Amino acid sequence: MRYALVTGGSRGIGRAICQKLYQMGYEVLINYVSNEAAAKETLALIEGHGALMPFDVANPEAVSSAITAWQEAHPDSYIEVLVNNAGIRRDGLLIWMDPQDWHKVLDTNLSGWYNVTRALLQPMLVHRYGRIVNVASLSGIKGLPGQCNYSAAKGGLIAATKALAQEVARKKVTVNAVAPGFIRTEMVEGLDESTLKKDIPAARFGEPEEVAAVVGFLSSAEASYVNGEVISVNGGLYT
Repeated sequence: MRYALVTGGSRGIGRAICQKLYQMGYEVLINYVSNEAAAKETLALIEGHGALMPFDVANPEAVSSAITAWQEAHPDSYIEVLVNNAGIRRDGLLIWMDPQDWHKVLDTNLSGWYNVTRALLQPMLVHRYGRIVNVASLSGIKGLPGQCNYSAAKGGLIAATKALAQEVARKKVTVNAVAPGFIRTEMVEGLDESTLKKDIPAARFGEPEEVAAVVGFLSSAEASYVNGEVISVNGGLYT
């Protein structure tokens, strides 16, 4: 069996990615923090071809414990695809931003990447094959007002993508990122879609499946010569 892990895989873009990887023949490990019901819905959508893996990516001990337990239970296998999708927003102007909102966003979106990627990297290098896809954001490329914390985290994720890609390419491990714009998920609930879409050349918000399609390509063997790239999925909003 071939295994893939999707952090934050229970809803939205993460759920669509889980479904895409299942269609590609993977057993998908669905990571989540607290919403077990949503994670189980995702597992049902992939017809049970996978498992739930609850842990907080921002907690290094929890990450290590969960991944070590999985590896011990599957000594003849390894997780060959990692999609770092887990992320949160705590928007607000910097002048009024509470310190915990800064640290929580950085811990989840950026330190969470470090915690999970580092735990899974060595087996990929040993097997001389792996795919790491990081879900960044338009905010990490352009920067958006009210998102200094989120922009810093996603911008850092993009820089880390480019750096790690150069470290592991010789071992046939690729590291790429996708940078979604406004995608119709819970993350954009409360935003004024009718106003915002006027600035989008495609004149609409994107769908999670459109992001998942790009992630699927970057996770495939066909993408073996694509490395260190950031692919925007934003309807032409920012290039």
